[in-house]
Amino acid sequence: MERKSSDWKEDILACIKDLNQNTFSLSDMYQYESYLSELHPGNNHIKEKIRQLLQYLRDDGKIQFLDDNGTYKKLF
Repeated sequence: MERKSSDWKEDILACIKDLNQNTFSLSDMYQYESYLSELHPGNNHIKEKIRQLLQYLRDDGKIQFLDDNGTYKKLF
């Protein structure tokens, strides 16, 4: 991925799009931890931020939380 942004929500959305699948897991998102830490070097809590942004995207109707195992579905 070549995207260079300072907007966390856009960066997480770009990662979700990069997965190229309709359902994904939290562990799929954690694969982007090093990429996101390069974009946001001042943040030492990348996994926590990923979880937070997934909640925001769920609340915005962009993704759906499917189960307690950290499975999500893209709605866009």
